Amino acid sequence: MTPQSEAQKITLIGAVLDALLGALKIVIGSIAHSSALVADGIHSLSDLLTDFMVIVILKYSHQEPDKEHPWGHARFETLGTIILGGLLILVAGAIAYDSLHTLISGNQLLIPEWPTLLVAAISVIAKEAIFRYTLAIGQKLKSDLLIANAWHSRTDALSSIIVFVGIAGAMSGFAWLDAVAAILVGFIVAKIGIELSWKCVQELLDTALPEEDVQAYTDEIMQVEGILSVHNFKSRRMASHILLEVHLQIAPYLSASEGHFIGDMAVYRLRARFPDIKHVIFHIDTYDDEAENYCQVLPNRVEISRCLFAILDRHDATELKIHRLSLHYHTDAIEIDLQLNHPDTVTYDLPDLQQQLNTELSKHAWFGHLNLLVRHTDSNDQVLK
Repeated sequence: MTPQSEAQKITLIGAVLDALLGALKIVIGSIAHSSALVADGIHSLSDLLTDFMVIVILKYSHQEPDKEHPWGHARFETLGTIILGGLLILVAGAIAYDSLHTLISGNQLLIPEWPTLLVAAISVIAKEAIFRYTLAIGQKLKSDLLIANAWHSRTDALSSIIVFVGIAGAMSGFAWLDAVAAILVGFIVAKIGIELSWKCVQELLDTALPEEDVQAYTDEIMQVEGILSVHNFKSRRMASHILLEVHLQIAPYLSASEGHFIGDMAVYRLRARFPDIKHVIFHIDTYDDEAENYCQVLPNRVEISRCLFAILDRHDATELKIHRLSLHYHTDAIEIDLQLNHPDTVTYDLPDLQQQLNTELSKHAWFGHLNLLVRHTDSNDQVLK
């Protein structure tokens, strides 16, 4: 059974239960004079509405990414949870208003009859059972929407307990307890609705994950050989998925391909240990770029190449063609590995050339050190072994 079908199955079971309980509470509450039970019945029917909403949203939220939604459709689940929370708040307001009006109207309060007590007890047992079942499936699938719907069922169970106590008190001679119980049900429902909505609003605003979670991710990344530091760490949640962006500092002498491989290793370790992590964007740094934008003051490859060609020309070393130029950027200087093709027909004092290159380049504030390497070739530019 797929996660989506499993989620739909438990939601359908809950929907059938909500329909039966809602109808039973409203009918018995109206006949047997319990406004609290009627309010609880309205709450159950609101559960029925949200159950169907959950089924529809789950269908869309589990679709794969497409051209219009490259990050996937999980935000549908977040949006659905906000709507669910809003409905809970509206239901809570209606329940509390009606019951408060009953209390202050001055009309004689009717005493509930014993069937209302029985229905309230049945509701407590049934809703607690469906809460535990739905919560277990939601935690298994890491679905905030299912978990939210489970807690919606739990509020129904809690409200039924309050209704049970209120009915029992009213039947014992305290008629006002039935209306007070209904108001308490409204407050419980509103609290859950506010908490669910606020959590998802924070998610839509891309609120960062808790500091302890980010530290755990950082500690795991630092276990990868070759990573010197982690900075510019950004985190956010999208429904049950975690999205990360991070800068990874490595040694400046490593190649671009090795740096990318190290980054891939960090992603592999993160996703192996933290399955909720859906996507990681990493940026490879060879220096700590948090303090200043050094690319504004250090020259690029074209400028450095021109400088080297000019020096080689002044030393009549143009026969030594550049085979490979490796630049190692530090925060305030550049180290250069220069490999030249050395034809067998030409003789140069290479140590002296390296010294001359270092001497002339040292005039530039950005220069660190140059290492000269040679690649011996024949007259056809073929490498000599």
